[in-house]
Amino acid sequence: EDAGYSIATNSVTLAIGGMTADPCVGQIEKALNGVTGVTETNVNRATERTTVEYVRGIAGIADMRHAVEEAGYCLEAALGDDSDEASTSRDLALLRNKLVVSLAAAIAIMVSMAVGAVDDGLPFRVDFLLLAIATPVQVWAGSQFYKGAWGALKHRTSNMNTLIAVGTSVAYLYSVAVTLMHDTSFFEGQSRETYFDTSAAIIGLVLLGKYIEARARRRASNAIRSLMGLQPKTARVVRDDLEVDVHIDNLAVGEMVLVRPGERIPVDGEVIEGYSSVDESMLTGESVPVDKQADSEVFSGAINGTGSLTFRVTRVGRDTMLAQIVQLVEEAQGSK
Repeated sequence: EDAGYSIATNSVTLAIGGMTADPCVGQIEKALNGVTGVTETNVNRATERTTVEYVRGIAGIADMRHAVEEAGYCLEAALGDDSDEASTSRDLALLRNKLVVSLAAAIAIMVSMAVGAVDDGLPFRVDFLLLAIATPVQVWAGSQFYKGAWGALKHRTSNMNTLIAVGTSVAYLYSVAVTLMHDTSFFEGQSRETYFDTSAAIIGLVLLGKYIEARARRRASNAIRSLMGLQPKTARVVRDDLEVDVHIDNLAVGEMVLVRPGERIPVDGEVIEGYSSVDESMLTGESVPVDKQADSEVFSGAINGTGSLTFRVTRVGRDTMLAQIVQLVEEAQGSK
């Protein structure tokens, strides 16, 4: 933030039980705000709902659950965890639209300038047409550069946004001045050329680069999501001799989990009962299933074969083998 940027966050709504009075609100907010990666917490005691803004990858639902339980309350469910995939698609579509409009405007301005140079019998000055075409590009398509430059300026620094904002603004504002003051003595003896095509073309080409970069980042993110998608969202837990389906965020180390034939293993654990073969190719690349029996280790994301297994949970959340693989892939993609 000191460098003029911001960090993307996600939002999740938590259903919390045990709130009985107004002081509970402050206690829950204090507990959640103490979780590393949580940026904002808003507790509604009437609905027993809490909205949490957090940085994904630093904070997780399991961390929030632990903090709430340490404060003496119960996190009953995580509702409406925002997926950044939809947000990324919207941002990419908006960037594409800005790109298309900017380049189309730049081409239209160049064509209009060429026509105006050839035909002096137009019923209007072509500069006003160029101004009308270039203004939406400068104000709408170029708005993200102004926001970035302003953020950097507030922290007494500069970045690429500063360069683009200053460069295109000078070309655009000078052209506006020429258009509005064309026949005044201010420009007497001076060139009356406009540079609307320059400002529009620069914005369009920079946006083209940003669009290509954003598509590449999205493909990288899809690879990460594919890995994360290997982990089931629920697990079948044996509690008091009953089988109960629970969200994996509600699992704790030491609980007993039952996996039926053909199902993915939800978390890492140690087999207590049963015999089966497990496809661990997502971990090892080996296509031959591995036999599992009592005292064997099983890993999150692996596919159970023809037998049923009951295992004791040994690792959950970011401690599982699959989560560590995801973290390694993220680090590899981010390395220079």
